Amino acid sequence: MSVTVDKHGDVALITMDDGKANAVNFDLMLALNDALDKAESDAKAIVLAGREGRFSGGFDLKAMANFKPEDAARLLDRASELLLRLYGGPLPVVGACAGHAIAMGTFLLLACDTRVGAEGDFKLGANESATGMKLPVFALELARDRLSPHHLTRAMVQAFIYDPKGAVEAGYLDMLTAPEKVVEQSLAIAGQLTSLSTRAYAYQKAALRKPTLDAIRASIGNHPNL
Repeated sequence: MSVTVDKHGDVALITMDDGKANAVNFDLMLALNDALDKAESDAKAIVLAGREGRFSGGFDLKAMANFKPEDAARLLDRASELLLRLYGGPLPVVGACAGHAIAMGTFLLLACDTRVGAEGDFKLGANESATGMKLPVFALELARDRLSPHHLTRAMVQAFIYDPKGAVEAGYLDMLTAPEKVVEQSLAIAGQLTSLSTRAYAYQKAALRKPTLDAIRASIGNHPNL
């Protein structure tokens, strides 16, 4: 799994690229946490990007096929902690989605403060109802907080997969640009956000999102549906 960190002024660009689907597994989450450690130590804003054509295809289903319930619980706990770090962390986080984002990939997007997506023939959405999986608490809470109320049933219950324009309407994304400009625009937005008070930004972010963050924290170690 390749996760890189590159500095662009006061912005840390964290890029996921495994050459495939950027599947979320223990290795990827460990690498992302290491990248966030570095970013939080010497940057004032973060851009989280996938490769062109693919942000993330979600959890690594191939690895999960042999999981025991305790393995699945540990995966959900590590995912919850990662999303808490993005959604409740002190720095501005801009998601650069230059392609497809499915299932856990969309929850990573929902945890970013601002989301820039690519125009084109791309798919974004939570397909858990189609694959027979129960949505974890972090998915339900982030969706409730970030998605349009008019799209909650369609997106979370009916597993609707959106094109980029629909993803903006639903709330997965905030804006669109050409695929080759997604990272550039994300860096520009993150750069603008570095001019804000770091202390005030962190407080406002944590205070506004406290109910969602508290609900996700309470779910860690508590998995009655597994």
